[in-house]
Amino acid sequence: MLRIAIFISGRGTNMQAITKEVNGGVLKGLCQIALVFSNKCDAAGLTFARQEGLPVACIESAGKKRTEFDKQVIELLQPYSVDYIVLAGYMRILSPQFIRAYPNRIINIHPADTRLHQGLHAYQWAFANQLSQTAITIHYVNEGVDTGQIIAQQTVDLTGATTLEAVEQRGLQAEYQLYSQTLANLFLSELNKKQ
Repeated sequence: MLRIAIFISGRGTNMQAITKEVNGGVLKGLCQIALVFSNKCDAAGLTFARQEGLPVACIESAGKKRTEFDKQVIELLQPYSVDYIVLAGYMRILSPQFIRAYPNRIINIHPADTRLHQGLHAYQWAFANQLSQTAITIHYVNEGVDTGQIIAQQTVDLTGATTLEAVEQRGLQAEYQLYSQTLANLFLSELNKKQ
């Protein structure tokens, strides 16, 4: 079974969806959540993780340089022996040193086609441009922002979504399902290779 650390910065709704799938869905028996980490110690998602009995850690990132902060996070992670880092609404750009510490082992979800829109506010971008559809992208993290190799994508139909909230709701439903299923496919393939 693979060990994952889930990184969050806020509500952690993707982390909650993944936890549900680890407990009794497509991820059951494939991975265990070794740690839920946040760069904000008041992140609402940490409360959920604690209630679920998951190991939790946080280091406040405010006011710290990226390299200095990431060095602390790398040190914190070492005893947990994680196979993958799963970014689930983690709102910090990782430093090159962090990415090199876990090459092709950091996975992120982005609520747009990363070839069309990188960075923040992807749902606002889709809404402002009145797109009839957008895409959810799961990708490996490299040293660029949302430029890593795409692992999976799913189109989200935005027809009739007349508010930003409606766009977000449709996107999030797709996110929750796609992220866990993609991780399951990836982990299953890795575990099969190890046998």
